[in-house]
Amino acid sequence: MSVENAPLATGRHETGLRARIMGMPASRIREVSEAAMGVPGVIALWFGEPDTPTPKFICDAAAEAMFAGDTFYTPNRGIPDLRAALAAYNSRLYGTDITTDRITVTASGMSAMMLAKQLLVEEGDNIVCPTPQWPNVRGTIDVLGGVQKPVPLNFSENGWSLDLDQLFAAVDGHTRAIFVNSPGNPTGWMMPRDQQKALLDFARERGLWVVADEVYARVVYDQPYAPSFLEHASPEDRLIIVNSFSKPWSMTGWRLGWMVTPPELGNRLEMLNEFNVAGATTFVQRGGVAALEQGDPFIAEQVARWGANRDIIYSRLAANPKIRIARPEGAFYAFFSVEGLTDSLNFCKNLVREAKVGLAPGIAFGEQGEGWLRACFASSPERLNTALDRLEGYID
Repeated sequence: MSVENAPLATGRHETGLRARIMGMPASRIREVSEAAMGVPGVIALWFGEPDTPTPKFICDAAAEAMFAGDTFYTPNRGIPDLRAALAAYNSRLYGTDITTDRITVTASGMSAMMLAKQLLVEEGDNIVCPTPQWPNVRGTIDVLGGVQKPVPLNFSENGWSLDLDQLFAAVDGHTRAIFVNSPGNPTGWMMPRDQQKALLDFARERGLWVVADEVYARVVYDQPYAPSFLEHASPEDRLIIVNSFSKPWSMTGWRLGWMVTPPELGNRLEMLNEFNVAGATTFVQRGGVAALEQGDPFIAEQVARWGANRDIIYSRLAANPKIRIARPEGAFYAFFSVEGLTDSLNFCKNLVREAKVGLAPGIAFGEQGEGWLRACFASSPERLNTALDRLEGYID
């Protein structure tokens, strides 16, 4: 087993704290951002965040609720209006009947991710995950005493792909779930519908859970929305969908997400939400209702803008003979390798100091990401082109 994927230590640290927690590595993306402290004029493309403020109609709905006194505790699984709106939204999007008893509102997509792992992971369990992958996924497994079993995605200039046979072969007697992020961060890979169906069939046969991070479901460029496991699943399937308001509605700072689960998980999630956060912020949930009911035009504008940016960054990077890149199918990241790059963390630290461009190092997304870099292109074209000018000059 590689160092990157080895289980962390158990027991107590000399401080009296859990050794597992004390041994968890710091965020390598934040290491790069900290290296930029005091460097003027840095173009930061390291974090996955739209540069557009939350639209006014969402802010107004939250503010009106706040000023109307809607500032008290809510039911642990979310206010009824938001749960009903989420059920209607998912049903409309995927052409299936998603009932309110399957919806749990969470205080962010990250909270939903943690709740899913709290339901499933005990000491020594493993979760099989396609990688490279957002580092917080492994973090939620590590903190609970589990192990991530990575299955590398395959790269070609035509796109990233997953070998299902390789994924299935990684499952063993300690596997509790298979985790899939599609559209994927950092690669932009999108799991095809036939693979989703095959994975669900495999999980049913073996009594496994599937945890699907579909946060970027609306951030796709060649179709209206990404394929979802909800299109193939029955309400009783062992399927947990994690989603968030952060990306499509530019609500990253609001911390609002949701889960779609079998109905019988409702009382367990109610309890876990109580222990973690009690419930999502009351007036923020009112903003969420407005986003769902009025936000489609805003999403369309954002995706059109990001799609144009995707074309800019892909065409420029693909033209460089030192760079390998595939056109991302979804999300808003360019994930690319640079010829001869073996230490992405130090490369990014030097890049931000010398060229004033902030990228995320590929090693942050697991050892399969080493030699690669991630740039978030949810920015203005002018800012993006300036960053690319600087990057190309640095590489050349």
